[in-house]
Amino acid sequence: MWDKIKSIWAIKDVRNNILFVLALLVIFRLVAHIPVPGVNVANLRNYLSGNQILGLLNIFSGGTMENFSIIMLGVGPYITSSIIFQLLAMIVPSLEEMQKEGESGQQKINMYTRWLTVPLAILQSYAMIKLLNQSAAPVLSNLTPFRVVTIMLTITAGTMFLVWMGELISEKKVGNGVSLLIFAGIVSALPGGLRTMFLNYDPSQLYTYILFAAAAVLTVVGVVFISEGQRNIPVSYAKQVRGNQIYGGSASHLPFRVNMAGVIPIIFAVSLILFPSMIAQFFVHADASWMRDIANGTLSLFQNKPFYNSAYFILVFAFTYFYTAVVFHPQKIAENLQKQGGFIPGIRPGKETENYLSKTMNRINLIGALFLGLIAILPLLVQSGLGSTSFQIGGTSLLIVVAVAIETAKQIEAQMTMHEYDRI
Repeated sequence: MWDKIKSIWAIKDVRNNILFVLALLVIFRLVAHIPVPGVNVANLRNYLSGNQILGLLNIFSGGTMENFSIIMLGVGPYITSSIIFQLLAMIVPSLEEMQKEGESGQQKINMYTRWLTVPLAILQSYAMIKLLNQSAAPVLSNLTPFRVVTIMLTITAGTMFLVWMGELISEKKVGNGVSLLIFAGIVSALPGGLRTMFLNYDPSQLYTYILFAAAAVLTVVGVVFISEGQRNIPVSYAKQVRGNQIYGGSASHLPFRVNMAGVIPIIFAVSLILFPSMIAQFFVHADASWMRDIANGTLSLFQNKPFYNSAYFILVFAFTYFYTAVVFHPQKIAENLQKQGGFIPGIRPGKETENYLSKTMNRINLIGALFLGLIAILPLLVQSGLGSTSFQIGGTSLLIVVAVAIETAKQIEAQMTMHEYDRI
């Protein structure tokens, strides 16, 4: 391992890219501790500790909510905007054509995604202010209209600042920027979580801690197994005779990863699974009794462990298929193979190759989606079985941390490989 680190450090470009990304992550954590002025932090933390949904959001955001930080929304609005545009691309012909334009089309969609992030951040910041004002102990005092607008604009600017930082990180090819920001937020919360666990250690709960540790190990092993697993589709290239030279005739393969979607399905699933409960929070104290009943019913439903685990599993499973359909294009692969004189043994080029690739990917994806869903809910199942409220989002956090770490390591290794080719 140390030899690998030394070789990475020896390459100037890779070293500079990593240091640049680390500097941005340090700035991210510094900004996370800059609170909006006039917030009663003690009352806010008490309110978050007594609210399970907001407590989960606080853990997922890396503690930015408990400080009422200027980046308290994190990259949540950007993720929501990405989900909306990826869904629209499947039903709006113009967006679908834009996706097929390659890099230029993707840049346009990214631009639209950033534009939509702004109004979403404004709406979410206003909703968060109204929600926190429902607490028994005041969190925000002297809320004049001017102050509300100022807070909303500040939080929205903080979100767009993170989006900008995420794009800068992605440009350095040291991992996905948005995923790394979420990764940094989760990792930063680990020391505090471990400290709380040791301070509240109860010897009678030793069996519970052992089971949680075993679930964590199984999650790590499962994520690595899925991320590294792939099926190689054999490809042969026809021989071409040009004068006295023979070209082609070689054999290769197409690597199909078991989990082509990476960590994106988990991030999308967490965003959606928390959304109904967040909306219900606003109507718990509504004037209309029927609205209060619906809000309380929604909260009770999502606090029901069997329902929550089932919904979480289904969302992870569905988003794995959905995101794979977005990034995997069997038609393009089949066309490229045919142009290069390649073919899959036993499969005719063209439409039959496209159908074969699509069918094979669906079968592989079934295994990846099932494993990813089971790993995501494994710690939740252990928690439900033991009746413990500890590590409420531990499985999701661990899943994201391991998957992002693997993706980042692969991108760094790819940069090193490119430098080796340049030297040759």
